[in-house]
Amino acid sequence: MSDDLRPLPELVSFIELAPEPHILFDRDYRVIAANKAYRSQFGGSRSVIGRTCYDVSHHYSVPCDRAGESCPLARSLASEQRERVLHLHQTPRGEEYVNIELTPVRNGAGDITWFIEKMEPLKVARGVSERSGLIGRAPAFQRMLELVSRVAPSEASVLLQGESGSGKELVAQAVHDASRRADKPFVVVDCSGLPDTLFESELFGHEKGAFTGAIARKTGLVEAASGGTLFLDELGDIPLTMQVKLLRLLETGTYRRVGSTELRRADIRLVSATHRPLKQMIAEGRFRQDLYYRLNAFPIVVPPLRERREDLLLLVESLLARVAPGRRLRLSPSALRALQHYAFPGNVRELRNVLERASLLCDGDEIGPQHLDEDICTWCAEPVRHDAGDAAAGPTLDLEEAQRQALLRAVRNHSGSRQDLARKLGISERTLYRRLRALGPDHDPA
Repeated sequence: MSDDLRPLPELVSFIELAPEPHILFDRDYRVIAANKAYRSQFGGSRSVIGRTCYDVSHHYSVPCDRAGESCPLARSLASEQRERVLHLHQTPRGEEYVNIELTPVRNGAGDITWFIEKMEPLKVARGVSERSGLIGRAPAFQRMLELVSRVAPSEASVLLQGESGSGKELVAQAVHDASRRADKPFVVVDCSGLPDTLFESELFGHEKGAFTGAIARKTGLVEAASGGTLFLDELGDIPLTMQVKLLRLLETGTYRRVGSTELRRADIRLVSATHRPLKQMIAEGRFRQDLYYRLNAFPIVVPPLRERREDLLLLVESLLARVAPGRRLRLSPSALRALQHYAFPGNVRELRNVLERASLLCDGDEIGPQHLDEDICTWCAEPVRHDAGDAAAGPTLDLEEAQRQALLRAVRNHSGSRQDLARKLGISERTLYRRLRALGPDHDPA
């Protein structure tokens, strides 16, 4: 390495003194220096000096952008600025999500020659199965997680939008856990479970004698969350009368207990979630537009399970460990195939319920199609058997006949429209029509 391309000793000293894990590398991705924090957290038993950053972090043989990921070095060369990305790294503890902040460094001639990379593990999510936290590797999941990692350290209000059962509360908890308020309370307000008459009292508290039945002073949830995060779940169910008072809380940072004239100051970070179409509700006059813009400072879409099929096996392993602790349950290939083809309108919550029921029905170590609902087994590669007599009835049907029998069962058990049946089966109405036509006119649910 020529003298003009050799990094200044000050750069090496800078990263060595930094408390967070740092490495210094060149335009060819070769690691020149790594500080003590990096070596202890990510180094492992092998030296990282002289190796490429993508080999150390990912065990790749090519740079990240040639392996389907975003490469901060390539982005920094294009922008000539600092870049931040979220990557799934291989570490001595297994796969971990890591926040990366890459800063380009210029030489004496003004050219970008080196890069300093700071790494910070994102401890609220994993790319491998575990019993708690966010789990996933799918692109849609990683896009959501990068937004979480960016907004968590700030004080911005976060609005989570996603279908029921997609895990919005877990994402809200992750925002809290990755924030500077992590050691303070995380308080959940179930907006759908509070009647209009109790909403204000639950949120802001009340004084003794404020109304009939108020026999003592009550601390509200805003006060209980002081210093921490208040999570408004199912935001779209907040009554219009309360939306005004919530807006005042956000605009002034103050509130009053019911029955009190004392103005109290709130110290909360607000995260809210809904599955409802808020913009449509605004157009219909059922949700305040000014409140929407206050809450929607940083929107995050929580993807449904059908958009992260790659995560199904990870989720199955994690959920089985939770619903059946102490048992080493696994899915048979045909049961896994059935779950992979099911639409899961109830998302991760429905998957958990399915696995909990299956674990109760399964006496052995392997969950098979016979332990799953018939609706889920519509496209199983083998028929669902319900008792020992069925098992002895004959050889396993081939895939085409199994699918035909499963569709017949679904049609017989369905009392709604063809559109509803298609939605339940996770296929288009056109595909359902074609398959029903093959069964004959007697089987069309209309």
